[in-house]
Amino acid sequence: MEAYVLLGGPTDLWPVNIKEILKDARKTNNLIVGVDRGSLYLEELGITPDVALGDFDSLKKADLAEIESNVKDIRYSNPVKDLTDSELMLHIVFDDYQIDNLNILGATGGRIDHFLINLLMLLDPSLRQFAEQVSIMDKQNKIVFFNPGRHVIKKVSEYPYIGFAALTAIKDFNILGARYELHHYSGDYPRVFSSNEFLPNTSQFEINFEKGMLAAIYSKDVNRFHNL
Repeated sequence: MEAYVLLGGPTDLWPVNIKEILKDARKTNNLIVGVDRGSLYLEELGITPDVALGDFDSLKKADLAEIESNVKDIRYSNPVKDLTDSELMLHIVFDDYQIDNLNILGATGGRIDHFLINLLMLLDPSLRQFAEQVSIMDKQNKIVFFNPGRHVIKKVSEYPYIGFAALTAIKDFNILGARYELHHYSGDYPRVFSSNEFLPNTSQFEINFEKGMLAAIYSKDVNRFHNL
């Protein structure tokens, strides 16, 4: 079973087909989770989440009452806590529901500290084992995560570019068979290798590394129109 989670990030950065993504998830009996304001956003999209969690301090009483009357599994978090709502969500979907894959929406934009939490939370030793089962999607990007080892990077048709972010110190990082190869890179600080591409007429290439954690960032440009 997969899980689709909607956080409270800016709606203008959602994937343009978010409603279709979530409706398809509902049709295939996948788990749908709302985190704090994300629970209200799901209701507004016409989708009742299976799980709602958060301290709900950003919601009006009437909105919270509607969620409480509709959602079967509600988890209330303490606003004075060590774990963020996003980190609590990871423990719930993987420990309680034992999902196979997690797709996170609404995690980018807005407050930078919130985005950094969402990007870096898988570095927690108790969560790192789930890193390769998680993706973060928005209007322009899809982020997936890798632990050490050999990995085949597959092309996703709507994203012409791919970059790699070393989230930690990294040892012996190699990119093989992409437009821009990298050989035996090691570094002791986070670093981004951006704007790589798949070779023409290829659908995959390889990366491997011995130590650390990587995020692979599939991306595309968004057309901008201005009145002249």
